[in-house]
Amino acid sequence: MSRKLRQASIISVATMIAFVIASAGGSGAVAQAATAAVANQEPAIQTVSQPVVQPLPVVAQPAVEVQDEPVETRSIKAASLSALVNAQPQPSELSRELQCLAGAIYFEAKSESLTGQLAVGRVIVARSKSGRFPNSYCGVVYQPSQFSFVRGQSMPGIRKGSQQWKNAVAIAQIAHSNAWASPVEGALFFHAAYVSPGWKLKRVGRVENHIFYR
Repeated sequence: MSRKLRQASIISVATMIAFVIASAGGSGAVAQAATAAVANQEPAIQTVSQPVVQPLPVVAQPAVEVQDEPVETRSIKAASLSALVNAQPQPSELSRELQCLAGAIYFEAKSESLTGQLAVGRVIVARSKSGRFPNSYCGVVYQPSQFSFVRGQSMPGIRKGSQQWKNAVAIAQIAHSNAWASPVEGALFFHAAYVSPGWKLKRVGRVENHIFYR
């Protein structure tokens, strides 16, 4: 082989080697750049779905009304307690609850004025609603050692044709429906004015022959 031919071959081989090296170097730079690009990327934000616990919506429940036994009452406007008593119906049959309330008014205050009778009736109503006594009129009246006219679980006989009983029935209806304010409203206890039991209670007032406390 001539000298010129050998030089040409050497140059050709050198050129090829340089191209291969250049190509390889370029590929490495691209790979590094790609790696760097991947390395410099913000890590992907992964969200983990957590269960959201919320209180159940409060569903308004209808108020539960505690119904007394059927009572024949109606809204009546009157200029005085006496007129209101006269306007009350006189039902042929009373519910057991009104029987108890009217009976207590009759035996405790039949000799009192209508105002005095109402004061006694409202005490029984207030007791039944206080949470400190039985929650019914009969429960209050027949609670042991509360009313002296009670004998066990019964009352003495009542002259139901008398005007005193009719007044007691009318006052019981008024007291039950709170149609007229008692002068000692809110009282829970009373005693006859001629005795002095020494109760350590707050005195509300006196209505005729009874003194009232809460």
